[in-house]
Amino acid sequence: MLIRKAPDILPSQITSKSNYLNRRAFMQAGGALGAAAIAGPALGAMVPAGDRAKIENVAKSRFSTGERANSYEDITTYNNYYEFGTGKGDPVDNAEDFEARPWSITVDGEADITGTFDFDDFIKPFAVEERIYRMRCVEAWSMVIPWVGISLADVVKRFKPNSKAKYVAFETLEDKQRMPGQRSRVLDWPYREGLTIAEATHPLAILAIGLYGEVLPNQNGAPIRLVVPWKYGFKGIKGIVRMRFVETMPQTSWNMSAPHEYGFYANVNPNVDHPRWSQARERRIGAGLFADKIPTRMFNGYEDEVASLYTGLDLRKNF
Repeated sequence: MLIRKAPDILPSQITSKSNYLNRRAFMQAGGALGAAAIAGPALGAMVPAGDRAKIENVAKSRFSTGERANSYEDITTYNNYYEFGTGKGDPVDNAEDFEARPWSITVDGEADITGTFDFDDFIKPFAVEERIYRMRCVEAWSMVIPWVGISLADVVKRFKPNSKAKYVAFETLEDKQRMPGQRSRVLDWPYREGLTIAEATHPLAILAIGLYGEVLPNQNGAPIRLVVPWKYGFKGIKGIVRMRFVETMPQTSWNMSAPHEYGFYANVNPNVDHPRWSQARERRIGAGLFADKIPTRMFNGYEDEVASLYTGLDLRKNF
């Protein structure tokens, strides 16, 4: 599989800003990476950055795009996060007082290691990288985002899924008091998403825990969210509290809501229009009111890296 190395990104090039035994088995499994890898990325290693917290020991990634990133303001004020409302400005307004800690993640299903893990324990074994990725929304707008995250492939491998595991299913927190958008019936809560095992173990897939070198803001999915840059943005489930290894294709929220519009795969494909609009071009947020739309690329520009995942699959039928 070809993974092309992007040119180094200079800071000046980026716009301003279950049970005890299973838990112990999970932590012991981290020994394979060595003590240095375990100690490096912990979110306990944070320093204040105004009202936010900086994540230390973040490595640059060879998987980053060389495109200019959107500003911190763009990324944190223009969001789809229906748990906090359906308007683009609702998440930043309604998630302001959301407390993302303490937090735990339950891992279950077809895997040798399962249980409920404290967030810090969950991420501690893994190296943290900055991944500057394109993000294409199904609504035909896009951004470039400097995520900070951990390799989903490493996470999957740590839990040792067995031969029955064909998919990874994710669920978000369900809390109508803390997430006022869940009081509406726009979706069947909690939000659900899923990937094939092959997709989840691809080097580009990550679990993001920050952006711009800082802890992930509430409106962007704190404390942990999925990022798969070759898929439409709605695949990027936020506020993850559960991972399940399953044998059959899991139900996903938008596919359950409107299966003729939103498929399980949701790969960016400019040749397959949404029933209500074209997917051939996109509006880059922050480019200006009168900026021309830009052509959308197959798999959001990651075709060389991920096309082999779908060999023999009808990408029109399996949208």
